[in-house]
Amino acid sequence: MSALRRSLKNSNTSYLPGSILPPADEREEEGAEVVDDASSTSSTGTIVLPSRTTGRRASTHQEPYGEVSWKAYFKKELYFPSPSISYHAYITPPMPECPLFVLHHGAGSSGLSFSTLAVEIGKLLPGAGILSFDVRGHGTSVDHEFKDGGHLDMSLEILSKDMAAILKLVQENFGWPELPPLILVGHSLGGAVVTDIAHQGIFGNRVLGYAVLDVVEGSAIDALMDMQYYLSSRPPNFASLEQGIEWHVRSRTLRNPRSARVSVPGLLLEDSISTSDESRWVWRTDLSATEPFWKGWFTGLSKKFLAAKGGKLLLLAGTDRLDKELMIGQMQGKYQLQVFPDAGHFVHEDLPEKTAGLLVEFYRRNDRTPLVLPPKVGYIPQPGNHT
Repeated sequence: MSALRRSLKNSNTSYLPGSILPPADEREEEGAEVVDDASSTSSTGTIVLPSRTTGRRASTHQEPYGEVSWKAYFKKELYFPSPSISYHAYITPPMPECPLFVLHHGAGSSGLSFSTLAVEIGKLLPGAGILSFDVRGHGTSVDHEFKDGGHLDMSLEILSKDMAAILKLVQENFGWPELPPLILVGHSLGGAVVTDIAHQGIFGNRVLGYAVLDVVEGSAIDALMDMQYYLSSRPPNFASLEQGIEWHVRSRTLRNPRSARVSVPGLLLEDSISTSDESRWVWRTDLSATEPFWKGWFTGLSKKFLAAKGGKLLLLAGTDRLDKELMIGQMQGKYQLQVFPDAGHFVHEDLPEKTAGLLVEFYRRNDRTPLVLPPKVGYIPQPGNHT
């Protein structure tokens, strides 16, 4: 029996690649910095599997669970409508000569999952750009064909094409002659997509490196057999958005209240109940509908991760997740491995400061900007000599 299945029987669902998880026990700062108004305990630790009840009883709030706007974390939101699919993204544009971190969330999540990480990267690397988008069928990106009763295509091939298309649309929107230097970051399913993008070489040498957050091929595929069990264990709806946020924190699905208040609203959708005047909040994404694509997301991930060009970073919440191929590659120095044992599956939400520090260091290590050295001590330039 896999480590995942053993842990699941102990009520631990943090391995599940489609799980929806938040960060550590941070306290929300009431005055989160607004960029521009215009525009987890170890993954193998025990997490009590929460009840499916909607929890309509009143609770004594020890934490504030009100929604926090995306405007506290990104400068603009972008919409790219089309007849087949409308893409939605959040962005803080990069300054000239600065990198763009492109963030791809996991299944069942949304671009808001990276909100707190985006702010922390900005603190450490002023001028860096952040692009975090909603995958089709997630957040407010809309697959019109599926919405109208058509076929949902969440294959790895389509998701990679979507990411490439979004970057092209962003480039056109800002009038960039070429893309800025790119750091691709993907969590769970997103890690499979950014690895596929890097392996295909779609953006050529504009990609300085790619980072995969808490997913490896072996344990991800093992987890799929228990995915439906996980989905059936979640509450089907919540009486309010605040209650949904509270459930994520109290169930230890998300461990960071600060991040949960901005990321959970992207996971839920208000739905009126026809039999009464009440409203309820339901899951925005039907993860069960993506089941035909689950195995295809992760098959071959380790091989592609090691073979693609560019700097490579693998951030995990536990070393037990490494499969044999990755263990060999790590011993050969083919990629950088970092473990945050105090985080859960959503490492970037649980520990946004540490994750941001790691990503900024990763960028600096792979930055190809020519290094301009100061003149030698005692050097006196000669007339007409400007070298």
